[in-house]
Amino acid sequence: MFAVVVDVGGAPVDVGDCGGTSRVVEVGSRPLRVVFVCANGEAGPPDAEASGIQHLAGRYWIVGRIRLDAREELRERLSQVAGGDFRQDGDALLCLRAYAAWGAGFVERLAGDFCFALWDDARGLLVCARDRLGVRPLFHAEAGDRRFVGDSLDWIRSRLPAGGDLDDFWIADFLTVNCSLEVERTVYKSVHRLAPAHLLELSEAGQVVRRYWRLAIGEPLRLRGRGAYVERFLELLDSAMADRLPDGRVGISMSGGLDSTTLAACAVRAAGDPARVVAECLHFEILMPNEEKHFSMLVARHLGIDLVQRARDDLTYDPAWRTRPIHTAEPCLSIVRAEFDRQIAREQQARAPVWLYGEGPDNALLFERGAYISWLVERRDWWRLADAALLSLAAKGLDGWGPTLRRLARPRRAVEDRFAAPPWLDRGLVEDLRLQERLRGASAAATPRHPWHPKAVASFGDPIWPCMLDAFDYDEALSPIVWRHPFLDLRVLEFMLSIPPLPWGRRKLILRHAMRGRLPAEVLARNKTPLAGSPLAEPLRRHGLPELACDGRFGRYVDSKALPAASSFAGYPERLVAAHALDHWLAQGTTCA
Repeated sequence: MFAVVVDVGGAPVDVGDCGGTSRVVEVGSRPLRVVFVCANGEAGPPDAEASGIQHLAGRYWIVGRIRLDAREELRERLSQVAGGDFRQDGDALLCLRAYAAWGAGFVERLAGDFCFALWDDARGLLVCARDRLGVRPLFHAEAGDRRFVGDSLDWIRSRLPAGGDLDDFWIADFLTVNCSLEVERTVYKSVHRLAPAHLLELSEAGQVVRRYWRLAIGEPLRLRGRGAYVERFLELLDSAMADRLPDGRVGISMSGGLDSTTLAACAVRAAGDPARVVAECLHFEILMPNEEKHFSMLVARHLGIDLVQRARDDLTYDPAWRTRPIHTAEPCLSIVRAEFDRQIAREQQARAPVWLYGEGPDNALLFERGAYISWLVERRDWWRLADAALLSLAAKGLDGWGPTLRRLARPRRAVEDRFAAPPWLDRGLVEDLRLQERLRGASAAATPRHPWHPKAVASFGDPIWPCMLDAFDYDEALSPIVWRHPFLDLRVLEFMLSIPPLPWGRRKLILRHAMRGRLPAEVLARNKTPLAGSPLAEPLRRHGLPELACDGRFGRYVDSKALPAASSFAGYPERLVAAHALDHWLAQGTTCA
């Protein structure tokens, strides 16, 4: 955990007991009193991304969680600007040197996963930054003359006199779509998230929050021949992998699908020794039978890596979840399996300190054939249109038409509207917040705008994305483990978004070509197998949900009499779980009325 406390009136700052092994350093005095805090949590291996409190020549100070991409390129640019040899500098010191060299524009030259606070003593300026996709969280708040910034929502809330005032909008969103529709909100009114790709600057003149980067994808990337695309993709993925590998073992969260097995193959290549790579496959055997166990074993044998397979049927829902002494900073669906998650995380940490996750290609490689063809027609690019059609036919092959025809002939099932407020939400709350209009506005705001890859590009601006990344932060809070995401390396991500969807988006063709000879042919030929419904449906029918704890503040949001029994509920089960998770979270921190 790290934090910065600023008193704009220059009054002394006492941060109190920060827990664990803490370091507190006063880095600024007048006109702003600035205190940096860095506290180690649960005993275990040190977090390789924790910067500690570092300084450059006593003028620039930094604290945060920082892991940079393309370090060598950054070191080279710094050498050209400032002179000197920076090969021994770690990521935090490189950030300080970048600020010293380029000033406020320094963060635009950084890439990676980070959240940090940087103090410029000469200018009396605090600069706080969050990485471009929001892999690392950063929170901020103010109370009177005090300003707080840090990566722990709980820590900041505990320092605020009004820290317990709840944000009705955040809670209503959570109860409806299971994430906040506005990424800057938290469950507390007085504490805010810094949005991804944003800076917060604080000085005697006041506080400013501004965006420093936007995802921008221009014309489709044109390379000569398929081999050039594959070669470039592998080159970028190898660079991303090298930037994320620890010195010792690395773990892969590996299903039998294409994305995670691609990471495993690249990790083995980057590590140079299969013994340095371990994997874990969580699969269903009863709730939603699939073939992940079979395919993951094929890959592990092919690559020569150690694999642990774990059936998750009984790990999806813990009937005793309300009795577990586990606290989360905000209400979350994961609380109903938190004890199982903690056990798994601790066992994973014992095998490797850093684990890789294959999120990214499902969004970036969406097969948006119609949008791409329409864009080519609008531009009257007949040559590329003909080329795309031929490539699509060749990629599909005769065998590909059967699944297409079956899909078109299949009747469409009615799906519960996720952008409709559930009937058990308090009607007064729904009206006060104009919730239905808010939800419709969020749905309309998600309308894609990119001319030829609309849904893929828009998906990385969807509020569900930072919510998904926050889930990894929750996992890291359960055990000293670090998660990294090679496909979210901007070099890799922008490449996947820039290549023509025809043919490369069809069945993630770029991955299948890149992994020829590296993964078993049976895995490369496999079709994606989506989950059939919610894994919570059957456990809820079997075990039900515990009794609600109290009427207190919960009654402000949910009409408990309107909540259906879990055993008979046929709708979207996560919505029902969200109501019970909120009740439990409130009961942990409040006295029932």
